[in-house]
Amino acid sequence: MTSKIRHVTIDSADAYGLAEFWSAALGEPLHEECRPGDEEALIEGAGLLFVTVPERKTVKNRVHLDLQPQDRTRDEEVDRLLALGATLVADHRRPDGSGWALLADPEGNEFCVERSAAERAG
Repeated sequence: MTSKIRHVTIDSADAYGLAEFWSAALGEPLHEECRPGDEEALIEGAGLLFVTVPERKTVKNRVHLDLQPQDRTRDEEVDRLLALGATLVADHRRPDGSGWALLADPEGNEFCVERSAAERAG
């Protein structure tokens, strides 16, 4: 028997607060037992577990998430995520419509937003 990934665990200053951002970003609810101030917060449907740690993020992520919008364009999704509290770190979008946007969540964890499947299909 092999192993499978149960969760991707993300260190955070405020597990519940960061999980709320990602819950809204992904359209997946927080686990029903999660409460503000909890040391851990889970988005079970996305397999993301947020854990409160004492130290702040200080360097670039070694692992990051790549998001692909399902019901909107890449640019619409970037705008929506910025409105939720993300910040634009680097814009790799090209005039021909290809490329991606590098964003950071409210605690500085980088993630990319790629083109939707419909945009890739042309």
